[in-house]
Amino acid sequence: MDTRTIVVLEGDQTGQELLEEAVRVLQPDVIGVELELPRFDVSLESRRATRNGVVHEAAAAIREHGLGLKAATVTPEERGDVGSPNRILREEIRGKVIVRTGRRIPGVVPLGGVHSPISVVRMAVGDAYGAKEWREGEGDDEVAFRTERIERHICRSVAEFAFRQAERTGAKVFGGPKYTVSPVYEGMLKEEMDAAAARHPDVPYEPQLIDATFALLVSSSGAPMVIPALNRDGDILSDLVLPLFGSIAGSESLLVAFGDHDDDTPSALMAEAAHGTAPSLEGKDVANPMAMILAASALLAHVDDERCQAAGRAIREASLEAVAEGVRTADLGGHCGTSAYTDEVIRRTRTKLEIWSSL
Repeated sequence: MDTRTIVVLEGDQTGQELLEEAVRVLQPDVIGVELELPRFDVSLESRRATRNGVVHEAAAAIREHGLGLKAATVTPEERGDVGSPNRILREEIRGKVIVRTGRRIPGVVPLGGVHSPISVVRMAVGDAYGAKEWREGEGDDEVAFRTERIERHICRSVAEFAFRQAERTGAKVFGGPKYTVSPVYEGMLKEEMDAAAARHPDVPYEPQLIDATFALLVSSSGAPMVIPALNRDGDILSDLVLPLFGSIAGSESLLVAFGDHDDDTPSALMAEAAHGTAPSLEGKDVANPMAMILAASALLAHVDDERCQAAGRAIREASLEAVAEGVRTADLGGHCGTSAYTDEVIRRTRTKLEIWSSL
């Protein structure tokens, strides 16, 4: 993994505008690290013009350099069009795990007892998505079938990354699949969770069935949690967890790729905001760049380089502190514009890194 190169994937509408704000924060005069930022235009117009050729080129670059920062893009609904770039990227960089983290934003009231960060670590491939489906019979006797598939090395990657994430963030690993009802299929993930727990004995581990996990989330004590999940369970769980914090503006999404089956070390990471584009806000300097900035921060935090990790932490803290002190965009009840918010994050990041270096 090349810790000095982040592949930048340009997008559509406000997705592109917010990406530019995140790139401003990654400049060397802000974070003290010189980064190469090669760009690929994966906007809808460019994807159509190249018949997705540019997406394949971007995926190859991420495989080569190991890090990617992607703007939100538009997926056309018409059949026969270019479709979703995320599917191509996921397949070509061999993404196995998707991590979505929700966190409390100062001044935004969370729901229930949710206060500390919650990361949902789910399979990026397999399970209900891509399953073979067919029907037999007619009328009231018609029957629908689906053949789902999960693989042990994917289960191992999900479980191992979940425990490493918990180790890194001081969280407990919580939840799991419905292994009592499906001991053969869903039990495979539970087996790998138990094995990862044995490899990481210092990480608190509280396995729960997926339905109990949903119920207990809103009545939890507020401790930070990492929840490993099957593909569809994790997709649904993310859609519940992120809004529990009152806004998804503080949430980022990570696609994690791995190399050989026996290697649990990530070979590539692609980060993006958990939200999509907002065409009604385009060009108005009012959209909230926090999630894209936190996505950039998350990339740096996962790099095995102390300066990058310090920069990632400084950006994350600066983003949340700015909101805590009233520098907020309209969606969070403030009057700050997009670029003005980023300016404040940049100012605070520089200050933090300067003070830390002096200590």
